[in-house]
Amino acid sequence: MRSKKKKPRSPAVRKLGPGHRAMEYILLAAGSLLIALSFNMFLNPNQVASGGVSGISIIVRELFAIEPALTQWALNIPLFLLGTWFLGKQFGLKTAIGSVLLPLLVLLTRNLPPMTDNLLLASIYGGILIGVGLGLVFKGKGSTGGLDLAAQMIHKLTGLSLGLCVAMLDGLVILTAGIVLSPEKALYALIGLFVTSKTINVVQLGLSYSKVAFIISAQTEPIREAILHELDRGLTQLNATGGYTGENRTVLMVVVGQSEVSRLKALVKSIDPGAFVILSDTNEVLGEGFKIHGAI
Repeated sequence: MRSKKKKPRSPAVRKLGPGHRAMEYILLAAGSLLIALSFNMFLNPNQVASGGVSGISIIVRELFAIEPALTQWALNIPLFLLGTWFLGKQFGLKTAIGSVLLPLLVLLTRNLPPMTDNLLLASIYGGILIGVGLGLVFKGKGSTGGLDLAAQMIHKLTGLSLGLCVAMLDGLVILTAGIVLSPEKALYALIGLFVTSKTINVVQLGLSYSKVAFIISAQTEPIREAILHELDRGLTQLNATGGYTGENRTVLMVVVGQSEVSRLKALVKSIDPGAFVILSDTNEVLGEGFKIHGAI
């Protein structure tokens, strides 16, 4: 009897250590605390309902004088349970913790004095603080639950894009705020929502931008040597075909920091003034040796 051949093992996946997992929970807790502080010091006192469950809780407080944390619990916990049943057990422990922890922190910090009564400042700084908090939560691979879970369920039911589902739900909250609170406060809520989305990107991707350059030239080899030895950068050679001529040619791709862009352009121009150079932003570059040069 022939023995069955064993399937080749896939490359080992590096398991997260307890220290890394602990850091993820710390980020979840720190992010939730920042969101709670933003809610109680900026958004709630000024009735800036910039979407999400927190925005709904501000509207409910205005209508029925119910503590916002209670409304958040009343929405977060059922949404988590419904999401787990409808979408499967993909959310995990951290989403469950976030769904309960955030309203708890909102409740514990509810007596903090507001930082400003200026609606514009409240929208901007409240949006920044929430964006930083959510960015930390996402870095910890966690979630605070809420309308994101509802958006995922609508996405699965309707086939609409997830981004559109989130935007529709947040838009509905802000529209309701415009009716219940005031149209002006709804406009400020839109500012807060915009600032939050931009701040999340900054937290996740960083402030600095690197540049990726694509260089097309008849002097490929001298330019390659100059980038390697004068600019001290690695690069990649891509095989391409001219769309008009049909000729085979080499495209050089190199990633540089902001401070190196001028040097790269001058270097290419000195070798081939007619070279075709495409420069575009890139938010994040991963790989050994790049950060050593301080490019990002």
